[in-house]
Amino acid sequence: MNETRSFSDKFFLVVKGLCMGAANKVPGVSGGIVAFVGGFYEEFIYSLQKINGKAFKLLFSGRFKSFYRYVNGTFLSLLIFGMLVSYFSVSKILDYFLERKELFVWAAFFGMILGSIYYIGKDFKHWGKRTIPAGIIGLAVGISISFLSPATQNDNLLFIFLCGMISVSGMTLPGLSGSFILILLGNYVLLLVDSVNALYDTMAEVIKGDFSFIDNSDRLKTLKILAVFTTGSAAGLVTLSHILSYVLKHYRHLTTSVILGFITGSLGVVWPWKNTIFKTDSNGNMLLDSNGKAIIENYERFFPDFGASETWWALFFVLVGIGILLGLDWYGKNRKK
Repeated sequence: MNETRSFSDKFFLVVKGLCMGAANKVPGVSGGIVAFVGGFYEEFIYSLQKINGKAFKLLFSGRFKSFYRYVNGTFLSLLIFGMLVSYFSVSKILDYFLERKELFVWAAFFGMILGSIYYIGKDFKHWGKRTIPAGIIGLAVGISISFLSPATQNDNLLFIFLCGMISVSGMTLPGLSGSFILILLGNYVLLLVDSVNALYDTMAEVIKGDFSFIDNSDRLKTLKILAVFTTGSAAGLVTLSHILSYVLKHYRHLTTSVILGFITGSLGVVWPWKNTIFKTDSNGNMLLDSNGKAIIENYERFFPDFGASETWWALFFVLVGIGILLGLDWYGKNRKK
């Protein structure tokens, strides 16, 4: 892993981090797909694997430059910087459009996943007695997850830590959406909306010299939840990277076939034409979580009406999503020349 990178390489690493952060925020979309298609998935996994006992020994002994080189610091720091910027910029824009143009956003991501299936599958020539069943298993799991019903919100700190460990799989496993997992666990709004917004508001206030949040018990509780979630995510990221690096090294073809099946099965999660079903009580009243937000129970999917103009616009955005993936493919090929 070469730490000597050109300015354009560094710039595109930040852009890739922005894309990963945005993808991780959207239910049904995996940041791991961005890494896989962007051509830096293996470097990402192997760099995370370097965060081990030797790395901490270098760090605690004061050998910071050696630590930075050992963990492929330039790569990780630029990528993570892009992800962090995304959570306070790109993801905010996504939230805006998901509220106002939800169909078109889902259509674009549906197209991106279609494009990723093409991208991963076009050069895979290893279908056989072992890889075909593995692909079918991945497909079955992906479809099953697509139709699970979400749980209710839970702010227990141990559960929040586990949410962090589990949800971070979306960054390391292409096709597995960490944000959708959080919906199934009931904590998507709490951890990826309310907590992030609380941190954003707090940082904005601190910059203005306003420290009134110290007396705001609800804000402090939300920030503590975010801190625990972040710690769990970091622990899960490092742990999973060690497992995945071993799997990629010894079972590459099986892993790729499972990923292809899983991504294909997860298309149901981002199917653009769907209505949100909210949980209700026995009297038909909509149930709210602790933050006053309606609790999602599941989605009702339907086929589009081709007589409606918005259907054709949605199909256009599906093509845009596919085009983005083909553009990344083109960039990866030309970058290697």
